[in-house]
Amino acid sequence: MDITSAVHTLTESANTLFILIGAIMVLAMHAGFAFLEVGTVRHKNQVNALVKIMTDFGISAVAYFFIGYYIAYGSHFMSGAAELTAANGYDLVKFFFLMTFAAAIPAIVSGGIAERAKFYPMLIASGLIVAFIYPFFEGLIWNGNYGFQGWLENQFGASFHDFAGSVVVHAVGGWIALAAVLVLGARNGRYRNGKVVAFAPSNIPFLALGAWILTVGWFGFNVMSAQTLDGISGLVAVNSLMAMVGGILVSMLLGRKDPGFIHNGPLAGLVAVCAGSDLMHPVGALVTGGVAGAIFVYLFEWAQAKIERLDDVLGVWPLHGVCGVWGAIACGIFGQQALGGLGGVSLMSQIIGSLAGVVVAFVGGLIVYGAINAISGLRLTEEEEFNGADLSIHRIGATAVE
Repeated sequence: MDITSAVHTLTESANTLFILIGAIMVLAMHAGFAFLEVGTVRHKNQVNALVKIMTDFGISAVAYFFIGYYIAYGSHFMSGAAELTAANGYDLVKFFFLMTFAAAIPAIVSGGIAERAKFYPMLIASGLIVAFIYPFFEGLIWNGNYGFQGWLENQFGASFHDFAGSVVVHAVGGWIALAAVLVLGARNGRYRNGKVVAFAPSNIPFLALGAWILTVGWFGFNVMSAQTLDGISGLVAVNSLMAMVGGILVSMLLGRKDPGFIHNGPLAGLVAVCAGSDLMHPVGALVTGGVAGAIFVYLFEWAQAKIERLDDVLGVWPLHGVCGVWGAIACGIFGQQALGGLGGVSLMSQIIGSLAGVVVAFVGGLIVYGAINAISGLRLTEEEEFNGADLSIHRIGATAVE
């Protein structure tokens, strides 16, 4: 009996440590979001990029702790600390892990609406998104709420499979960002006589640093989505690696050696492989990542050149929104046993689940950002935008002028 109890305690503590390490790795990814944005925006908006990611994380944690987690999973932490420490506090650390996923939604949006958004209205929008919109879809997919997954399984033989959030996190974030970008409109001076005016990134080394931090943290994002030590799989790690390099190589070739495309390429591949990283063969993951790299390059260039109102600074809609949807569909293709996968996945369920995520995110985003825009406005004045968000909002620049 003592041996059994000791093994049980060891298992619980190991699982708690396992998911805690994952939470810390995903927490570190937020530094990646910050530096990716800092390096991409113009110098006069660098402070604002850093502050937004930090404060969005703070508001997300509170919104998810008190509201969002309950909506998604029906659980709360309004009980004594003695009860919360059961199983070495595993449930608390699981919340921490999932909260870092939830906080990625405002971080994704931040890159799309950079350089022209008011501070507090966007912060309020982030809180509403993490409290209500994101957890509604999260619970629908990852907790089986409202019978949606059961319906898919009955109709098509398998539920919607999204192991680490290609749609639940990334596509939802990307399509919410699209709504926010469309409500805000393009930055002043971005288009002239119907043609896009290039705004050069302020700091390529910072952009590259952000991409590398995200890439490393992503292995916690994907591998630790098993949530328990006995569920860990080297297949998830290697599939993440192969999708990452597929995105790098294709974005290098199609992006004509452009550093912005090359450093976003691995992110596109990693977004796409989240859904099926536990099912695909590594060759399928390589193809999935390569296609995602191509999607990002072509769609980013097309959107910037053809749609004036769609001024998506970091390209978060193609990167997260569209590559996330592609990843879920790719899971339905390369997850099949005939193509070397583990099976147990339905292409039709993947398509329907992806469309559901797009609708919830885009409509929810339009409601939240549209309402706040109508009440208080989301956009800086023309003068504030010209001076830059750093001086207009925070009263300080990124570097001292001597």
